[in-house]
Amino acid sequence: MIRILIADDHPVVREGLTAILELEQDLKVVGQAHDGEEACRLYRQLSPDILILDLRMPKKDGIEVVTELMSLRPRPRIIVLTHSGKAEDLRRALAAGAKSYLLKGAEPEQVCETIREVFAGKSSLPRDLTAKLVDSMAQPELSERELQILKQMALGKSNKEIGQALYISEYTVKNHVRAILKKLNAIGRTEAIAIASGRGLVNID
Repeated sequence: MIRILIADDHPVVREGLTAILELEQDLKVVGQAHDGEEACRLYRQLSPDILILDLRMPKKDGIEVVTELMSLRPRPRIIVLTHSGKAEDLRRALAAGAKSYLLKGAEPEQVCETIREVFAGKSSLPRDLTAKLVDSMAQPELSERELQILKQMALGKSNKEIGQALYISEYTVKNHVRAILKKLNAIGRTEAIAIASGRGLVNID
């Protein structure tokens, strides 16, 4: 029997997924968490074989949960199940230690098969997401400072305001903005923010 913990802030998703999984003879849901903090606490308490985890949750997001739990031994087997198909979310989740990444539109059979593969120690990724990950890896990666500046740009701040917020000179900000535009292959700030949003580097919702 594969013991599963589900972490999602939407009750309908948790209950629906539980109903689907418990139709399978070898799958058993042992707990449900409605936020990231509860996910970490229940994982330590229940020691499930598999954690199915949403990325967007209150208190701690999915990446924070994965990062925190990866310090445990044995390392957890985590499947991210989310609405976000953005390349950066995918890359960050896998880099943090998730073994699989599925979109919430996945068929029940695919979810069940992924659970079995990850339980067997394999990494599992749908073909379309594999292609997206490969494309993402081919793109230049922004530094931590460039990401900080990009997020400030997305808030509509000027170079001077960004410099004040990050305690760096306006000249330094200008150099970073120039590097960001080059890495994102963008003509100006507006296009850079649109490209970054599409990749999941910033959230402009």
